[in-house]
Amino acid sequence: MSSPPEQEAVRQEAARQAAAAAAASNGGRRTAAPAAPVPVLPGTPTPLGARFRVSADGVAGTNFALWAGGAQAVELCLFTADGAERRLPLAEQTHQIWHGFVPGVLPGQRYGYRVHGRWDPWTGARWNPAKLLLDPYARAVDGEFALPPEVYGHVRDWPEQHVADTVRDERDSAPYLPKGVVVHDDAPDDEWTDDRRPKTPWADSVIYELHVRGFTKLHPGVPEELRGTYAGLAHPAAVEHLTRLGVTAVELLPVHQFAHEDHLLRRGLRNHWGYNSIGYFAPHAAYAASGTAGQQVGEFRRMVRALHAAGIEVILDVVYNHTAEAGELGPTLSLRGIDNRGYYRLQEDPRRYADYTGCGNTLHVVQPHVLRLITDSLRYWVTEMGVDGFRFDLAAALARSMHDVDMLSPFLAVIAQDPVLRRVKLIAEPWDVGSGGYQVGAFPPLWTEWNDRYRDTVRDFWRGALPDVREMGYRLSGSSDLYAWGGRRPYASVNFVTAHDGFTLRDLVSYERKHNEANGEGNRDGTNDNRSWNCGAEGGTDDPHITALRRRQLRNLLTTLLLSTGVPMLVAGDEMGRTQGGNNNAYCQDNETGWVDWSLLDDPGWRALYDLTARLIALRHAHPVLRRRAFFSGRPHSADGLRDLAWFTARGEEMTEGDWYAPAATVGMYLSGRDIPGRNERGEEVLDDSFLAVLHAGERPVRFVLPGAPWAGEYEVVVDTSYEEQREAPEEVHRAGTAVTVPGRTVLLLRAR
Repeated sequence: MSSPPEQEAVRQEAARQAAAAAAASNGGRRTAAPAAPVPVLPGTPTPLGARFRVSADGVAGTNFALWAGGAQAVELCLFTADGAERRLPLAEQTHQIWHGFVPGVLPGQRYGYRVHGRWDPWTGARWNPAKLLLDPYARAVDGEFALPPEVYGHVRDWPEQHVADTVRDERDSAPYLPKGVVVHDDAPDDEWTDDRRPKTPWADSVIYELHVRGFTKLHPGVPEELRGTYAGLAHPAAVEHLTRLGVTAVELLPVHQFAHEDHLLRRGLRNHWGYNSIGYFAPHAAYAASGTAGQQVGEFRRMVRALHAAGIEVILDVVYNHTAEAGELGPTLSLRGIDNRGYYRLQEDPRRYADYTGCGNTLHVVQPHVLRLITDSLRYWVTEMGVDGFRFDLAAALARSMHDVDMLSPFLAVIAQDPVLRRVKLIAEPWDVGSGGYQVGAFPPLWTEWNDRYRDTVRDFWRGALPDVREMGYRLSGSSDLYAWGGRRPYASVNFVTAHDGFTLRDLVSYERKHNEANGEGNRDGTNDNRSWNCGAEGGTDDPHITALRRRQLRNLLTTLLLSTGVPMLVAGDEMGRTQGGNNNAYCQDNETGWVDWSLLDDPGWRALYDLTARLIALRHAHPVLRRRAFFSGRPHSADGLRDLAWFTARGEEMTEGDWYAPAATVGMYLSGRDIPGRNERGEEVLDDSFLAVLHAGERPVRFVLPGAPWAGEYEVVVDTSYEEQREAPEEVHRAGTAVTVPGRTVLLLRAR
């Protein structure tokens, strides 16, 4: 494909001026060290990446293998401690994989690549050997990603910005780019066998979303030098909080090596959340206390071991939908310079990137080598790093075939048949920003999904914004309207009220508007659809009535979440009233705003919220009726049983179809413990207590008649959210058929007797 004459003229003039500028800034030369003779043996094309080994004849060295489709040449660049560079051509090529074995290259060696090829952005070709490139398979990365003009493949400050991305920048980026590190693969073959993993069944899981740095950065029980690191999360003080709370899995915000965006660096901020990946095999180096020359790999593994020893699974939030190289005006850090057209989805105008992510680019997962990169990465984190599952950011982007989201896409098909990946926990964020990208309820049976319908419904119920209780009934009982197909189970729904993205739970009841001014984007970032209620005042207040109402609403939201059928997900700090001051998009707040404030536990009120959360989780663990493995049928499952699920109005009568459509702020949900389908591991019938949950979102108290025979003879109060501390609640037993007063905005959980 040839460029039009006018584009060719622009290209030639741009290249001439860029070369002149590069010569002036670089003294007309590159900074490579004098090349002493170094043998590069043929090596092997697999595995990809840098793998240290000892050859059959006893020679220690490293095999390097890089897929670079369409490239004309590949240079391996080795760096000394003082930054001197030695370039070694990789002469062997097998199926577009450039490879070679270099004797004497040992673990700890820093390296990168330069890839030669055509510079023709009009056809999507963006090779530029002046730019050092990070190995996509690097297992450790040493150095920070700054973004000076030298790391851009094009002349970033070109006067005519509309063609700036077409002007090749000839300046050397090596002094400014982090390097890959050769890592010794010292994990024993049986390190992560199944018998060493918690293997918590989905139905029994309680997920706790946390940020490795933010969780321990202010933790007083973690030594200062370990705070904000993998070692800090592995510290007994951090693990104890998780075990006392009772969660079964931590879901870590991204820990793949990531880069900070240029617009943040220019404002003196950093990417805190990490949804800007550039190294899919490397633990983010800034979270390591032990060093960044490969030590981060061992530190991460030790963290996983410590959590496993406490019975806690490790789930990674992974970002395979896009990379930190952004759009055509972004930096050249890795994939763009290896094979831009092979790794990224391009538009009909190949200068431009297809962007289904809102981040400038989208990985072209239909391409076999891109699919291989992702699945190799996933298997690596399972088999060699010990993780137990993944939450896929913007998973709909991965499920797109050529354009549309396709549940028979290559990515989903490969995962379904992979003997390693089909056995771990797989969670989809089931949407992206492209056309047709909202796919809640559509992923195949192997997957669970973040259920934002649950989030929105529960928020609306407790702020009094639901016209009736139909939607609430579906969400409380496992969202069968979304997931009861194809053999899916109630645990296909990951229920959440808050997540890292949005208000914290405390802010949800304290703010009606976002307050993101500290992000430096004019408060334009972050969603405006918060479905929040500030209870009468915006932000902090000394009004005791508002403060008490807010804390009651927190108890209501947490109790609703932990009594609902499905898999509950909590966000770190919500159990003790963490606030971000109304910032609902704290992605760049690597400070007290984005960190967990552990001093809250010194406040008796917030300590009581923590105790209630732990009590509710313990109740969930103790009662299989709250952890159902099958959807409700509305029928009895035993000869002397009741229907497994029944709904009641405040009159104590079973709800009719008309009741579901009538305006209401109160709903009663009866769960029969004698009607749980399935058997336990010993083949025995599963029996449990029966419970009645009364959720009342109205402002004023309501008289609720407790259902009589055959549902129960009497009821014992287990949880009453009108009390701040549950131990203050009197031991109450009520006869069936009598009316109890449910205070305004309260959840009552009663055990049927």
